[in-house]
Amino acid sequence: MREGSPLAGRGVMAVWVVLVILAAGVAGYGILGGWGAIPTPPFVAESPDPVAFLLHMMGGGAALLLGPWQFRPGWSGTDSAAHRWIGRGYLVAVLISGMAGLWLARVAQTGLVAALGFGGLGVAWLVTGALAYRRVREHRYQVHRHWMVRNFALTLAAVTLRIQLPLSLGIGIPFDAAYPVIAWACWLPNLAIAEWWIRKHPRRPLALER
Repeated sequence: MREGSPLAGRGVMAVWVVLVILAAGVAGYGILGGWGAIPTPPFVAESPDPVAFLLHMMGGGAALLLGPWQFRPGWSGTDSAAHRWIGRGYLVAVLISGMAGLWLARVAQTGLVAALGFGGLGVAWLVTGALAYRRVREHRYQVHRHWMVRNFALTLAAVTLRIQLPLSLGIGIPFDAAYPVIAWACWLPNLAIAEWWIRKHPRRPLALER
């Protein structure tokens, strides 16, 4: 399909809509679970640090809700007030959730491999967010977009984790075997896809675009 054709444009919009639905579903679960409005999994309810879990879930939920609107097809309004304020709120949410997640990684279930996986995710999430913010302050907008693509790919680890874990358990892989692998698999492929996108469109406004 030729890039820029009406069919390609509709396809990208369809991908974006699916992304919004998945992100909103996971965000709603995290925010409602953080407030105790719905039952939470045992590993959350029994956390040794419930305050950190609350911050992680609420901040991550906010990032999932805000992030897709910075990548809406056809909107490359990096100079608009809406883009700036959504971006600030998003990065604050990433900072809160990332710091809490990094703190929680040290007590990740199933041991060291999972702890290192989630710790790596926390570091990468915070670093890419900091670099995105620094580049926009330097008015290096294209590089800023690149770092934001990477950062949002890491935000979506919350979605991929919640797809991978039930699938692995559904096909009979025990939790203790699946969880350490998913601690890495929920974010490394996302980051690889983001890098592919950046290299494929190095000079374009990297919203999931028109």
